[in-house]
Amino acid sequence: MKLRDYDIVYFLGIGGIGMSALARWFLHMGKQVSGYDLSETEITNELIKEGAEVHYEDEPAKIPSIVKDHPERTLVIYTPALPSDHQELNYLRAEKYNIIKRSAALGMISKDHFTVAVAGTHGKTTTTTMIAHLLKAADVNFTAFMGGISQNYLTNLLINGEYKKDTIIVAEADEYDRSFLQLHPNIAVVTSADPDHLDIFGSTAEIQKAFGDFISQIDGNGSLVIKSGLEKELINNDNRPPRVISYSLDSAEVTTGSISVDRGTYVFDYLAREETIEPLELNVPGNHNVENALAAITVARLLQVPTHKIKEAIKAFGGVKRRFEYILKTTDLVIIDDYAHHPVELSGLIDTVKRLFPGKKVTAIFQPHLYTRTRDFATGFAESLDQADEVILLEIYPAREKPIQGVTSGLISSQIKSTQTTLVSKKSIFEVLKKGNFEVVVTIGAGDIAQMVEPIKDVLINRT
Repeated sequence: MKLRDYDIVYFLGIGGIGMSALARWFLHMGKQVSGYDLSETEITNELIKEGAEVHYEDEPAKIPSIVKDHPERTLVIYTPALPSDHQELNYLRAEKYNIIKRSAALGMISKDHFTVAVAGTHGKTTTTTMIAHLLKAADVNFTAFMGGISQNYLTNLLINGEYKKDTIIVAEADEYDRSFLQLHPNIAVVTSADPDHLDIFGSTAEIQKAFGDFISQIDGNGSLVIKSGLEKELINNDNRPPRVISYSLDSAEVTTGSISVDRGTYVFDYLAREETIEPLELNVPGNHNVENALAAITVARLLQVPTHKIKEAIKAFGGVKRRFEYILKTTDLVIIDDYAHHPVELSGLIDTVKRLFPGKKVTAIFQPHLYTRTRDFATGFAESLDQADEVILLEIYPAREKPIQGVTSGLISSQIKSTQTTLVSKKSIFEVLKKGNFEVVVTIGAGDIAQMVEPIKDVLINRT
């Protein structure tokens, strides 16, 4: 199968962050793009403006006629998050369409190109976006598939230069459903390998095995940039690439000295065996983002991006939407939105907020994502949220999952020890917000809480 054999591409789950980047790439390549998604979002509306046709009902009758009339010219790409009883997917299977997963499509695009792939249970989106931003600053010929919307470019697909054989592919490598095993990178980054997606992997050992398998697919002359400490867990004699570069805020081949914060700007040095870059200024909050920058800069240096371009680009990096995104920042009220949905991410997020706003009351509004993740990490979520001064806990966002008996947000709230906690529904939260006292509010989660951020802001502004 070759992508050039198809001029019609139909997406099932077109509004997903990874799927929409692919849809944009096929549009850019002149293909006729259409698709289904569960609900209308800002992303689906943007895709329509860019030339795609999108509908929101799972009905085979809604599939565009061009798809039905030309099955031999149509490639169907679907997300593994679709339920097994999805009507359109089952119809297209019965009609013998060529159907592949999103990860397979990304693998086919990157197959014949020098590829940089960024994996990790957290940190991969920001690191991927940083790498793309650094390459853009140096005017490198590349195409980047990012797992979030870049604040600098307002897209999750960044193309620089004419698409040809020497185009570098930069891709976020998703571990879910072992999707990243479709990639064979020349440079790989592994930012983290914490337990997650236990509904898929079953155990931490299986997650680590999957990351080890990903590392084994690095090109025979390739490089691995890896968070210090993960080498012992993920690398062995069978999968060790030619060059391994560890990075961390301390005790690694690539590290930094002291980090200072000046009016929200993080100032640090890049310290490697071969060179030092100092000082660097990063305007995206959090020590974890300094660490992401170390990884991104290391990749940029492997690709020979000049030092002066790196310094300029890091200073100008605007971050990723829904990654510590300021929604409102005034003297009396700050609202921050973040995609965090794992206990480690929550802990780092709340710690950063507390450090940036000492003495301020921090209220975390958290929507747990998935029943299985809530079941598996309820204690970790409770411990992370306990760092906030107040917690407002929404119902679980189910995404692709069916309810699990006994698994509710109450599993988390019952284990929060010292923090004031309120369980709310999406309807009742606004009444709660009208009555409270708020200084710094953080909306957190990977579900549809993203659509609630602006209404929450409006309520808090009108209340004050």
